Amino acid sequence: MLGRGARRSIVRLAQLPMRRAPSVRLNSTSAPVDPKISKIVEDISKLTLLETSSLISELKTQLNIPDIAMPVAGAAPAGGSAPAAAEEAKEEEVKEEKSIFAIKLESFDAKSKPKVIKEVKNLLGLSLVEAKKFVEAAPKVLKDNVAKEDADKIKAALEALGAKVTLE
Repeated sequence: MLGRGARRSIVRLAQLPMRRAPSVRLNSTSAPVDPKISKIVEDISKLTLLETSSLISELKTQLNIPDIAMPVAGAAPAGGSAPAAAEEAKEEEVKEEKSIFAIKLESFDAKSKPKVIKEVKNLLGLSLVEAKKFVEAAPKVLKDNVAKEDADKIKAALEALGAKVTLE
């Protein structure tokens, strides 16, 4: 058991305001960061995955930053003529498939709503309430800038649960 004095000390400590330790940058030789920038970084780090995605989309539109497509890996033919190489490059551009997708939840079966909510919760890392609101707000973009393989897996998983999903 604690003595009377020890209990008072603990109560006083509990009443003191908590101070956050100043952030220390490891392996960094750069100058100290402006407090304004530190505040922005701190605020961004508190965002959920969905809010971060919205922030990125908004910044891209505000700053006119285009989405960057990943280049297709392929070797140019060795020893070919210049016109033939240019012609093949044009054909390759036409054949090139879209490799980055946005997954959009269009609708879902009323019977499978709880399963869809659970899957969205797991995919986006949302709370149950946030996932429910997200699913009920369909049609809505579930994920943005997703590789083709991952997008197909997510689409198949959601469609198996009774959701209608499109890739854009």
